[in-house]
Amino acid sequence: MTAITAEHLRTRVRGLLAAHPPADTARADFLRARFDAGLAWVHYPEGLGGLGAPRSLQAAVDAELEAAGAPDNDPRRIGIGLGMAAPTILAYGTEEQKQRFLRPLWLGEEVWCQLFSEPGAGSDLAALGTRAVRETDSGDWIVDGQKVWTSSAHTARWAILIARTDPALPKHQGITYFLCDMHAPGVEVRPLRQITGEAEFNEVFLTGVRIPDTHRLGAVGEGWAVARTTLMNERVSIGGMRIPREGGMIAPVAAAWRDRPELRSHALHQRLLELWVEAEVARLTGERLRQQLVAGQPGPEGSGMKLTFARLNQEISALEVELLAEEGLLYDDWTMRRPDGVDFTGREAGYRYLRAKGNSIEGGTSEILLNIVAERVLGLPPEPRDDKDLAWKDLSR
Repeated sequence: MTAITAEHLRTRVRGLLAAHPPADTARADFLRARFDAGLAWVHYPEGLGGLGAPRSLQAAVDAELEAAGAPDNDPRRIGIGLGMAAPTILAYGTEEQKQRFLRPLWLGEEVWCQLFSEPGAGSDLAALGTRAVRETDSGDWIVDGQKVWTSSAHTARWAILIARTDPALPKHQGITYFLCDMHAPGVEVRPLRQITGEAEFNEVFLTGVRIPDTHRLGAVGEGWAVARTTLMNERVSIGGMRIPREGGMIAPVAAAWRDRPELRSHALHQRLLELWVEAEVARLTGERLRQQLVAGQPGPEGSGMKLTFARLNQEISALEVELLAEEGLLYDDWTMRRPDGVDFTGREAGYRYLRAKGNSIEGGTSEILLNIVAERVLGLPPEPRDDKDLAWKDLSR
C-alpha cells in the first residue's frame, strides 16, 4: 500500500472542494462530504472519517480547507465529543458503536457531555457512587445517582458515563463505562448558576435510567481504565489548545498596556513581562505536546499543561483587573444565560477574572493533577492511600 503523503491529502482536499464548493454548498452538506472523504480526522480508519494516515498530516488538510474558506464543525461547541468521547469510542468501542456514534459526533449533529464528577466524590473521581445494576431479564443496566459540574448537559444528546457496578470491589475496580442517552426517561438536568451569573454547568440526576448493554464501552468492571483514556484526552484538549503567540488571556492585558500608558507602573510592568513569558512558554509546550500526540496516545504530561493553563489564566486575569483598577471591577451583564462555551477574550476583564476561578476545578482539580505529575511524570513516591484495597462499600463517607 502506498504511504499517504501531505500532497496526496491536498489533492484529495482539492477534489472535495471542486465537488462541493463551499460558497455553493450548505454547511452541513459540506461537512458530511468531508467526513465521507476521510478528511475529518485523517488518522481515524477509513469509513470513520479518516484514511488511516499519520495524525500529523491533519494540519495539511486543515490549512487547505481554511484557505478555501470551508466551514468547520464548530469544535468549541462540540469539544467534549471531539476531545473526549470520540477518542474513547475509537479505542474501546465495538465496530457497531463506532459506526453509530462517530459520524454524527464529528458533524456536530449530536452534542456530548461527560457524566463523571459527583457531589459525594469530590476530587476523588474513583469514589463515585452512581450505581448501575444489570437487569436479569433484559440484560439492560438501570442507573441511579447524581452527577455535577456537567458542561453542555442541557444541549447534549449523548453522554459518556461511569457508574459503579460492583460496590464489593475497591473503588478503582467495579466501575463500568457507558454511553448514556440524555433523552432517556429518568435523566433530569438542572442548571448550576456560577459566580459569573451564567450557567454553563449543570447537575444531572439519574433516576432509574435504562441503558442497554450494547451501550457499554469496554468490559464490565473495567471502566476506570476506559475513563483514564478519556481523562488524558480531556486534559490535553483543555491544556493544549492551539493559540497564536500573544493569544488567549494574555492578549487583552498586553493590548491594554500598549494602548493606555496612563495605567502603567514599574511593578505592573515586571509582572506583565513575567506572565507574558510564561504564557509563551506554555504555548510552545502545548505545541510540543501536540507533536507527542502524533506519535501515540496522550500521556500524563497533559496534566501538567492543564495545571499551567489554570494557574496562568488566574494570574493573568488578576493582573488585568489590577491594571484597570475600578474599571476592571465593572461587569457587562449578570443576566442568567446558558452559553454553549466560554468566551474568555470576547467579554470584559471582570468576567475573565471570575470565570478563571473555575479553571482549577474543571477538567480535573489542580490537587489531583499535581499528584499525577508527581507520580507519573516525576516518578516520586505515591501519596499514602489507606483505602486502596478496601471495598468501596466499606469506605468512610
